[in-house]
Amino acid sequence: MASRKSHRAPNAAAAPTPARAAVVASDVHRELLPDQSAALLQELHLLTRTGDLNADTRRKLKQINHLANLLRPGIDDAFARQPEPVLVDAGAGNAYLGFVLYELFFGPRGRGQLWSVEVRPDLVARGKERAHRLGYDRMLFAERTVADWAAEVQDGATRIDAVVALHACDTATDDALALGIRAQAPLIAVVPCCQAEVARLLGGGTGVRAGLGPLWRHPWHRREFGAHLTNVVRALLLEAHGYQVTVTELAGWEHSLKNELILARKVQRSNGLAIRQLQALLADLPRLDMQLLRVVGLPGTSGPEAPPDLAGPDVG
Repeated sequence: MASRKSHRAPNAAAAPTPARAAVVASDVHRELLPDQSAALLQELHLLTRTGDLNADTRRKLKQINHLANLLRPGIDDAFARQPEPVLVDAGAGNAYLGFVLYELFFGPRGRGQLWSVEVRPDLVARGKERAHRLGYDRMLFAERTVADWAAEVQDGATRIDAVVALHACDTATDDALALGIRAQAPLIAVVPCCQAEVARLLGGGTGVRAGLGPLWRHPWHRREFGAHLTNVVRALLLEAHGYQVTVTELAGWEHSLKNELILARKVQRSNGLAIRQLQALLADLPRLDMQLLRVVGLPGTSGPEAPPDLAGPDVG
């Protein structure tokens, strides 16, 4: 009997690795960005001791690398405009994103600072030790909440060129947005995590426009609608303060359910249309007393919560 022959071409590319599969060391290079080293990923324990990439860390790396690619134009622009650009990784956790961004953008250029702001002392200590060992001397760490660190740098002495927050929980994402807006950072990018504040505010449902209550009557709907509404307000507030906003998924849903990316670039002082849209939304939902709205406010409003350098004429 004649042997069965394969119909695969001699040099045909291997089938793509399933999204939830591990990757062996010999194939890991296919998962890396240009100029990204397997050595750093092994140092971050995203690769195993033998250089393999397991399924869980592969999903995490996919998100980090995709975000790094989306940030590249804004970071390149910051380096073109400033001799010492400053990027803040807010609610940094283990600082995986910060280390990757430093290797890709800050290390090769030999200038600029990357701040990792994280409240948990063990993670900050680990990050400092790792940065020292790697020679990342312009990667700085602050053991603070984002809000506390923001208060320390709001004297105008610290220029911030970019603020990023990857899965900062609940209102920590809002703290990152407030930091970026008040500093007028040219680039802001957040991938929100859990979002419970608005769901709590919607509880009870009194005082809202007739007919809207059923949108969140059930606890499951209140949580999901609350998360969606939170990000709608975040995007509108950024637009009101003169940012061009893109809202999209960060990576495929197979890699994370916490996958919504809000990417904002400062293009003008303020946007009148976005201000009016947000005011109309808040008029229909008067219980929506979000911390972010109290801290930042709208351009042109009076009071200590509205930075005077952001107030200006309607240009939208």
